[in-house]
Amino acid sequence: MRSLFRLFAMLFTLGLVVPAFAQAPSASQAQVAWRLLDYVAVDYAGAVSNGQVTNPAEYGEMVEFSGQILTRLEALPSTPAKADLVRDAAALQTAIRGKSDPGAVGRQAKALAGAVLAAYPSPLAPSFPPDLAKGAALYDAQCAVCHGADGRADGEGAQGLDPAPIAFADVERARQRSVFGLYQVIDQGLDGTAMASFSHLPGEDRWALAFYVGRFAFTDAEAAEGRRIWESDPSVRAAFPDLTAVTQATPAELASRIGETRARAVTAYLRRHPEATVRPAGSTLTLARTRLAESEAAYRQGDRKGATDLALSAYLDGFEPVEPALGARDRALMRRVETAMTELRASISKGAPAEEVASRIARLNALIDTAERALAPHEADNAASFAGAFTILLREGLEALLIVVAMIAFLRKADRPDVLRYVHGGWVAALAAGGATWAAATFIISISGASRELTEGFGSLLAAVVLVSVGIWMHGKSHADAWQTYIRDKLSKALSKRSAWFLFLLAFVVVYREVFETILFYAAIWSQGGHVGMLSGALAAVAVLAVVAWALLAYSKRLPISRFFSLSSILMAALSVVLVGKGVAALQEAGWLDVHPITWAPRIEILGLYPTVEGVGVQLLTLVVLGIGFARTSGKKSQDPAKRVTP
Repeated sequence: MRSLFRLFAMLFTLGLVVPAFAQAPSASQAQVAWRLLDYVAVDYAGAVSNGQVTNPAEYGEMVEFSGQILTRLEALPSTPAKADLVRDAAALQTAIRGKSDPGAVGRQAKALAGAVLAAYPSPLAPSFPPDLAKGAALYDAQCAVCHGADGRADGEGAQGLDPAPIAFADVERARQRSVFGLYQVIDQGLDGTAMASFSHLPGEDRWALAFYVGRFAFTDAEAAEGRRIWESDPSVRAAFPDLTAVTQATPAELASRIGETRARAVTAYLRRHPEATVRPAGSTLTLARTRLAESEAAYRQGDRKGATDLALSAYLDGFEPVEPALGARDRALMRRVETAMTELRASISKGAPAEEVASRIARLNALIDTAERALAPHEADNAASFAGAFTILLREGLEALLIVVAMIAFLRKADRPDVLRYVHGGWVAALAAGGATWAAATFIISISGASRELTEGFGSLLAAVVLVSVGIWMHGKSHADAWQTYIRDKLSKALSKRSAWFLFLLAFVVVYREVFETILFYAAIWSQGGHVGMLSGALAAVAVLAVVAWALLAYSKRLPISRFFSLSSILMAALSVVLVGKGVAALQEAGWLDVHPITWAPRIEILGLYPTVEGVGVQLLTLVVLGIGFARTSGKKSQDPAKRVTP
């Protein structure tokens, strides 16, 4: 045993081999290209009409911008979509040089801008509703001197500027601009103008500025009418499920769906009250977004430890509580979020460029938005709750069931029914402790994500170490001669009261670990609705587990002694490998171990295979220990079993 612990310690200390990670491409060139496309989509109509140039200076700018768009897209890192982007940029340049219809050019530019964002993602929205009071203060301090106090481009600093500052209060121009477009200009600046980049400001401040300037073209009266529409029309609320929908929409686009007057009113309201799109249910996903934004800010300030802790909190306290409910509805999406969280922590751990970390957080925010839509209350149903409750309990319960059934079958073979009560007492106590855990988590305290993972991680590793020992011992007994005599004369005496309490502890640990996880997962599913489905799923899983237990116990009675111990040793060995993989994964999620993903390996939860260097390495080490132990015990098969020692 001590040698096994030393091997585990050496593995964790050395960290194995750290794989190289591909650097995430910088999104800055793509963002500049998007900003130029947005500018072309809005301003080209002021340069060309009916095939004729109406504003030579503006037209010259459009030609210049189309060339820059093409050049910047050609310089982007290769992706499967890059060739199409370059082709469409060349077509846009040709259309502008040919003085094509403004409507057609605008559609081309908008379509290409959307394709650029899809191929090279950028943050599409703030992680949480921006502080418009702060946006107002920033505007007064840094923008009003040129753009004017009311956004009319009439500030003192505007005198003599060529081109003139943008008039945010220009209604026709504002119809074509999204909040995201305003954010991009604030972030990147505007080449050839006096508009400088404000990228030195924190992201939340840039978003606050974008929302604030985006309201100048819309009146307070329109905002009041927009509030009435928002509160009375579910179809309008459905069109804006999150902040991303608000930042992406232009008033003109919205007008094509709900009419000009209503579109102006809704735009006025949402740009003044972006918090209206946040679901009031206290979703932990809001906390996840907040922690991710704080993690990015900490990382940009050079605080890697703080960034790591905040990224962990985003997962443990923000995303993990909704994992079971999301898994019941879209398991593939849940896995993508988990993988993205792991990759983010790995990037922070290795000191990746800030742009890479920001890109990963932007991707995570997009995935979280998708998860929130999947978890929307109107999508909750009994079928999804049944599937989630059934699969979770069956998956978690099967591991504990196999171990407990093996212990019960072993004691029956040893003719020790008096010790069975310790095993039964262990799993019954675990169920009672699980109920107490649920009550405490619901009514008394809040169990943090880290506490959950540590409980599961250390419980798994403890059970795995015990199972390695028991599996090797059982394998040795499967080769012993005169085994029936050994059981009758020796084993019954060897099962002392201390051994009985050891079995109680083992039963308690393996069952409580599964109960602990299941109870917390069920609490999350219950909060999503579909209560009848959840209860039905739980009862169905209990019924299946009961049938499996009965079948295993009935089969074990008919097995010869040596065959029973041979199969049991294989079962214990397999479960120890599974549990050690889950234990390492849980400790990684709790932040106790580093994470070095293996990108080419699959994730197979039923085998405890989580593709990281640490997890796979410890599983391989466990297999080596088992192989050595099995080989040594097999070499002693001719030894008198009466001279062997039980654990």
